[in-house]
Amino acid sequence: MSDLLGRGYCGGHVTLIFTIEDENPDPIKQGSLGAGICLNEGVEVIVRGRDGNGNLEVFFNDYIGESSMYEDIMNMINGIIPEVSEYDWEATVKLDLPTGQGFGMSAAGSISFCNAIQRALGIPYEEGRRRSLMISHVIDRKRSSGLGDVTAIAAGGIEIRRMAGSPFNGHLLEMGPGESEGWESETEVILAWDSKGSKHTSSYIDDASWKESISKAGEKNLESLLEGSWDKSRWSDLLHYSTCFSEESGLSKDGIRADVIRKCEKVVNDCGIECNGVPLLCMLGGSVAIVPVNIDRGLQGIDNIKSALENEGLTAISTTISHP
Repeated sequence: MSDLLGRGYCGGHVTLIFTIEDENPDPIKQGSLGAGICLNEGVEVIVRGRDGNGNLEVFFNDYIGESSMYEDIMNMINGIIPEVSEYDWEATVKLDLPTGQGFGMSAAGSISFCNAIQRALGIPYEEGRRRSLMISHVIDRKRSSGLGDVTAIAAGGIEIRRMAGSPFNGHLLEMGPGESEGWESETEVILAWDSKGSKHTSSYIDDASWKESISKAGEKNLESLLEGSWDKSRWSDLLHYSTCFSEESGLSKDGIRADVIRKCEKVVNDCGIECNGVPLLCMLGGSVAIVPVNIDRGLQGIDNIKSALENEGLTAISTTISHP
């Protein structure tokens, strides 16, 4: 029998404001309310299947991820699609961005891998997409590597999560309980981070004191955002409440994150009003997204900003927002 081949690609996600909703024992119903930005940069996975017994080898290009995550996904897929275990699989993973920096790489990697496996097996696109999102949400929750990234990615663009939980559920892959929506923008943003430091999401969302301060600040600052329509007219609201959230939750003062935001604020101030940018913390990494104050005008002088950030010892790239 000839080898099976499949490819999956999924962009990452930056959370700007969120709550922690993990009281329900069912991971399908866990997640977060929140808002953020879906990215075009993400994770590509190419898989090759040969006759075998369901074994998996994972190879990484560029940034290194966690092979154990892909093994957990494979075990879950095996329980849903028994045909998977008739093959031995090789997965080549290319991450555009580092893990542990708040760019949703766990969610993007999970979705890409699930999509690649199902495409190799010839599973119809929409069925495979829904199953990938459901499996990836459950994996994120079981590993405490994310809360609402998958539900956010399901919406795309500049997103808001109105109900916590997986975007799809059950063997029929029906909607919910997670609900999200997004709107489109062609604007560029800059991502900046300190490559010497990162922190696993679980160190925050599984810590009782952080959970309390994050959810309290999140609920307060999401109240107005969750009211009414979600479109371009809400951009300035998102910037305002995200900044308030990062300060009131205490996250902007925590560890390496405080140093990164200070350096980004300095660069934006030094560049002056012409750059038209504002730095926002990416949750929950040691990273910042510099976004335009005026989304129609966009960021100005992007190359100069990136050079100034690199002079401050940060890694910086420009990227665009994914489509809904």
